[in-house]
Order: sequence, then structure tokens, then C-alpha cells
Amino acid sequence: MGTMTTRHPHTGRPHALITALEWRAFGEAALLPWMLPLLAMAPHGDGHPVLLLPGFMGSEASLVGLELFLRSRGYAVETWGLGRNVGFHPRHAKALEQKIRHLHHQSGRTVSLVGWSLGGVFALYGAHQAPEAVRCVVTLGSPVSVDPEGSASPPLVKAMYRLIAHPVGPAAHAMQPRARKLRERQPLPLPMSCLYSLGDGVVPPQEATIDGDPARHENIRVPGSHLGLGFNAAVLWIVADRLAQPEGQWRPFEPAGPLGWAYRLLTHAGAPA
Repeated sequence: MGTMTTRHPHTGRPHALITALEWRAFGEAALLPWMLPLLAMAPHGDGHPVLLLPGFMGSEASLVGLELFLRSRGYAVETWGLGRNVGFHPRHAKALEQKIRHLHHQSGRTVSLVGWSLGGVFALYGAHQAPEAVRCVVTLGSPVSVDPEGSASPPLVKAMYRLIAHPVGPAAHAMQPRARKLRERQPLPLPMSCLYSLGDGVVPPQEATIDGDPARHENIRVPGSHLGLGFNAAVLWIVADRLAQPEGQWRPFEPAGPLGWAYRLLTHAGAPA
């Protein structure tokens, strides 16, 4: 293991062909039921609360694959309860912080946060605001490392954000005091696993990965599309593996067994990048 966890070296936006092929997410979702026998080998958890956060324009319904799977692994799974994610708005950020603290107080245990796409940005913000209540953070294709010059997401994605969230686009919310503090506070002083895909047609890998301390921060490559991350069997297995670690005994991801062999084959990786 190196002395530093580093962002992926990719530059620029995702290739236009990769973005155009995001529809393959339907195939990934259709494949999931066939992968359930293999996923049954994923580790069980200790029952601690897990809070799931949807991506941009996603609602709780988009999290059903993750929710059902993690419940089957023994976790007390909650979704954010704020309806559709329509951008990094202050009211949602504040409500999320309150929800994390409530789950912590209610259960007496720290909360793991799993965020998909923009949901991962919310997760990172919530962990910074309430670190004493958070166990770990797992992000799925989330733009957690946007450079000062702005996002390299495809123009269509930026146009959708301008239409739905703010007419100025992602930069408007990126310049909010909450978002600025988020960038200034990185890296997170808690275990954090950033899952990214070279086949992601929405968030490029350099934005979905982080620089950090390898004793608690990691970037894990997965196969697949951006829109299919929440139904991707490899992603579900890795999330279960990360959440199953005993509290206070976090270790970097090391794929093992039949699922580990399949993971290495699909990603051509000897170890997580």
C-alpha cells in the first residue's frame, strides 16, 4: 500500500460514447436477481443503522435494491426521507444532519452513510457536520472532488441541473457556504470508501475519487454504468463488505474468495485503485 490515497488521474469529461451507453443500467438491474445466490455469500453486519441517500433526481424508490439487500445482511436501513434529491439545497443539508443525529441518539450507535452520486456529497457533508454520530461513509460515483474550475460532467448533466436545481448550474450550489466548508475540511476524519467506475458516463473518475490517508480512505474501482450503481451486484457486495467491518477496526478493501476473483477479472485489478 502506498503512503497516500490518490485521486484517479483521468482528466476531462467522460467519453461521449460512455455517456450515450448509460442505458445499459437497465441490463445491470435485470441481471441482479441472477446474482443473488452469489450475493448471499456477502458478509452479514452487526445491525447498526445505515442511512441511504439518493442521487440527483432520485427518490427513495431508486434505493430499493440497496435497501433490500442491506436489510437482508442484518442492518437497520433508513432512507433520507426528504423526497426527490433536487440539488444541494441548504434545507436538505440541515435536515440530513438532524436525521443523522436522531438515528444516532435513537439507536445508541453510530450511523453508516451510503450515498449514490449527489447523495454521496450529502453524506460527506453530514459526516463533517456530525462526526461523532457517523461510523463510515461509502460513496457511489459521487462528485466528491470537484476542482476549482468546475465539474467535468457532460453538458447534458449540467443542463439538467440548471433546469431543475438552479439556473446558474452546479456552480451556484458549489459556492454555498456549506459546500465551501465541505471542500476546505477534506479529507474526512472517518473511514471513507469511494466507489467509482471507468464506465461512468456522468461523473468522471477524478471527481469520484479522493486524496487521503490510506489508513482510513480508499478508492475502489467497480465495473458498470453510473445509473446502474445502486443495482450493480459488485457494488452491493463491496458495500456489504465495507459496512461489515467492526467499528474502530477499519481496513482497506481486499477482494477475496469467488466474488473477489470475479471482481479482479471484471476490473483487471490486482488491488483496488
